[in-house]
Amino acid sequence: MNLTLITITFLTVNLDFFVILLFLCQHFALRDVLIGYLMGLLILMTGAFLIGQTLQHFLPEWLLGLLGLIPIWTALHDRDEEFQISTQRRPILTTLLTYLSVCAGCNLSLFLPVLANQSWITFSLTIVYIGLLTILIVFLINWIRQFQPVQSLIRRWGEPPMKICYIGIGIYVLFDSGLVHHLITFI
Repeated sequence: MNLTLITITFLTVNLDFFVILLFLCQHFALRDVLIGYLMGLLILMTGAFLIGQTLQHFLPEWLLGLLGLIPIWTALHDRDEEFQISTQRRPILTTLLTYLSVCAGCNLSLFLPVLANQSWITFSLTIVYIGLLTILIVFLINWIRQFQPVQSLIRRWGEPPMKICYIGIGIYVLFDSGLVHHLITFI
């Protein structure tokens, strides 16, 4: 398990949602936001892992490297999602559905290539690690949500570094899978 890659992937995939978390933490109890967020991550990461495992049985590892093009395409294809806070009475469900609607595509496209070649044990450790990161992030965001300059900075400069990370993750997958080596050998 490459902790650096997992950490960077988690942070970049969820960067958009961190801003939304600022709003969710202002409207709902911290516990409810945390539970909804953890449930969303578990659903999307499990989905990405299972899709990757299925593809791995039908395709050679080097060909799975083509999945690295997905994060690169995501970074280059500008799709800004607008967010509107829902004031439903079910904060856990609101957080879960908000997370799934905003982050499903990015999570699946970035975690799929990262998790495709992992074992069940490594995936389980990754889930635990991501869970701990999630708890840390939610508490941190809950703390910084009260600082207006931080909110303005994230809104203004958050997207370019996120796109650079997406491209970096995609390039890593292209090389790590052996795709680039296979193509160079083929030529």
